[in-house]
Amino acid sequence: MTSIITGDIIKSREATSQSLWLDTLKTALSTLSTRTSDYEIYRGDSFQIECSDALNSFKNAVYLKACIKTIKGLDVRLAIGIGDKTYQGKTVSESNGEAFIYSGETLETLKKEKVNLKLKTKSDMINTELNLYFKLALIAMDNWTVNSAEIMKLSIEHPNMIQSDLAKLIDISQDAVSKRQKRAYLDEILELDHLYRQKINQL
Repeated sequence: MTSIITGDIIKSREATSQSLWLDTLKTALSTLSTRTSDYEIYRGDSFQIECSDALNSFKNAVYLKACIKTIKGLDVRLAIGIGDKTYQGKTVSESNGEAFIYSGETLETLKKEKVNLKLKTKSDMINTELNLYFKLALIAMDNWTVNSAEIMKLSIEHPNMIQSDLAKLIDISQDAVSKRQKRAYLDEILELDHLYRQKINQL
């Protein structure tokens, strides 16, 4: 079993400079996987990454969203597909299997449904449950400010850092870190990640 995240940047053409978000996206993808064959950027503002440990796929999607939302005015649609891989190509776009099909098909529906994060697995019950939780989480995530997105990004990158350490990283007070994490709903999103892992383990 593997997981594929397929995404596209929302309002990418409205950005003052393409390199602004492209460099951010490349850095985010290379942070999630050191193997360049695991991810690809195509059609300008679309991308795909394989997360071989499917349990990490929600947290990875949150991380990608946080990275893109550190750029004012931009956001990202993300579709997670979890299933088998039946063919390993030289690049992620050449590989195939359930996970790839689920992810690609789901991304096509997001624009129409006006939802920015959705999951598809072989279990309709798990899909229905987790996608409802995603819709609720997106009430917070879609409204992250640049500061909220930045603190979410840093909190995922440095899971063992305490607030005072994070404060030093971006030169703000510990109290400001605490407030930003609360506004980003960090604790609730990490709780959802824990639940997500339990559900995916049932597949």
